[in-house]
Amino acid sequence: MGDLAGIGVATTVIVFLLNIYYIIILAWDVYYLAESFTSVLPWSTCNNTWNSKMCTVSFAAQNYTNCSFSNESASVAENYLECGNYTKVDPVVEFWERRILQISDGVDDVGGVVWQLALSLLIVWLVVYFCIWKGVRWTGKVVWVTATFPYLVITILLVRGLTLDGAQDGIIFYLKPDFAKLATSQVWIDAGTQIFFSYAIALGAMTALGSYNKFNNDCYKDCIIIAVVNSATSLYAGFAIFSVLGFMAQEQGVDIDKVVASGPGLAFIAYPKAVTQMPIAPLWACLFFIMIVFLGLDSQFVGVEAFVTAMLDLFPKFLRKGYNREIFIAVYCFVSFLIGLVMVTNGGMYVFQLFDYYSASGMALLWVCFFECVAVAWIYGGARFYDDIESMIGYRVNLWLRICWTVLTPIMTVGILLFSFITFEPLKYNKTYVYPSGAQGAGMCMAFASMICIPMYAIIKLIITPGSFRERWVLVTTPCFTKEFVNRRLPTELSMISEVKQPLFSPNNHVLSANIGQGHGKTIKVLRSGTQIHYQYPVLLM
Repeated sequence: MGDLAGIGVATTVIVFLLNIYYIIILAWDVYYLAESFTSVLPWSTCNNTWNSKMCTVSFAAQNYTNCSFSNESASVAENYLECGNYTKVDPVVEFWERRILQISDGVDDVGGVVWQLALSLLIVWLVVYFCIWKGVRWTGKVVWVTATFPYLVITILLVRGLTLDGAQDGIIFYLKPDFAKLATSQVWIDAGTQIFFSYAIALGAMTALGSYNKFNNDCYKDCIIIAVVNSATSLYAGFAIFSVLGFMAQEQGVDIDKVVASGPGLAFIAYPKAVTQMPIAPLWACLFFIMIVFLGLDSQFVGVEAFVTAMLDLFPKFLRKGYNREIFIAVYCFVSFLIGLVMVTNGGMYVFQLFDYYSASGMALLWVCFFECVAVAWIYGGARFYDDIESMIGYRVNLWLRICWTVLTPIMTVGILLFSFITFEPLKYNKTYVYPSGAQGAGMCMAFASMICIPMYAIIKLIITPGSFRERWVLVTTPCFTKEFVNRRLPTELSMISEVKQPLFSPNNHVLSANIGQGHGKTIKVLRSGTQIHYQYPVLLM
């Protein structure tokens, strides 16, 4: 289906942007890990050079009195300091914002590069390179360690979290739904993004890795296992996080939703706080951040491998020759590292959130997912795809999946997408800082960079294909199968093919469509355009 090959281009653009910013989380983690090799964890005290006068390890009741702001241009915190009344801040929060991020006042104040984060980013990219440069077989061996160790650490943190005061309140807050939130578009976008991202849907990653499987691999069973294990792991880890948030809320005397702002920094505040409550805290801190490295590397491996596989399939004669693959991956990792440096500056967190919100989540993923469903269920044909899966795994999958491909998923994705456009709100950091319009525009450009690939590729394909519009449409919407697939998929039909019959149309000998035989009561057609051979089977779209 040449007209929808733009879906593959779009997913490649998305995963390229994703690989640039996702690895920043690992850079933060490596920095935390380096700071953990000490007798006293630096985020457990207020005796550090980066701590402010608002830092405290004791959250006694705060008594506010009337204050006059002597400096109207100063921050609220600075004015409170002058009059002796100020909001207290946990040292773990100050360590995150003032030591790790060294965050500036906004995206327009990029500042300088935080050299510790830049060094951490370089180290992580080197690890990624040497883990994937030999291909997916080597990566698969590494994952046996990186995917299993985190469960042990999460279990230990969960057990400790459940023994803290206030943990029950955190668990109740975690499990008790707030149905009023369903009326806000951002909840639906965040939910869809989380599911798409955690399952690597619309990212092209699963397609790339699945291409290494054998033809008869039971992909249906694999999908069910991945879905169950992934969701169960997320639910399990949530108990560990919210048990600690309940403790922090009780300690500070505030509501749980006020303890920590949602976002990428949540895990770097809740979990480190839990570690400080454990005996031999530095040891557990090291184990925890090693776990985060392992988890992040798994995701980064998949993303980088997806992009590399797409490039190898696009330029096989060049990139599969000699050491060209290794050289290409090295160049790709280096370029991604250079682009990522902007996210390890003082204003890097703001840039990171722009990438995270627009480039590989939200509208971009919903858009791609919608067209993937259209391509499979309505152009290629849901019935044909259903039969293809049966020919691969040997049995028919649940009919519910076909209903999802054809009806439910397209309706839900386009519905959430339209809802998000109608109720659009400017991006905010920590619920307070509103991104300027220029930054919002840059973020939208990142989203449209992938979204535009699908309609643009389809239009270009229709324009450059010779013949009338009907002939072009038939050709570009007809599946193009490999010889191996055809031999596996229709061995009986192909064995019954007779001589080529009268062509249906052949303008200027550019496009040829002919009935070439019958098998199992179905007429098989072949369409030729240049060197591409398309086999067409007359089945219903559904």
